[in-house]
Amino acid sequence: MQEILKLIVGVVVLILGFPMGDMLKNATKDEQKAGQFWFVILTYLGLAGGIIGLITGSDWMLFTSLFIAIVSSRSLIIKRDKTNKNLKRSSGKTKKR
Repeated sequence: MQEILKLIVGVVVLILGFPMGDMLKNATKDEQKAGQFWFVILTYLGLAGGIIGLITGSDWMLFTSLFIAIVSSRSLIIKRDKTNKNLKRSSGKTKKR
């Protein structure tokens, strides 16, 4: 029962990493472009640490590393420019001459 409770708490904390990453992304807009390379490295290190934690059975390493990977990967997601969505599409009708 105690092991299941630890897993549930760990999953809840991982889920909270998504809004936390979005919050950090909005707070550090100026550093996202310059630090893009470092966010990628941090994401990969977090994923590697998560895999190592899974293999060794170390729950704290698994959840901590995955949390870091989730939060840092949210800074890599860049919203598309809205001007591309507002392009006028042709109606498919051709004018007769």
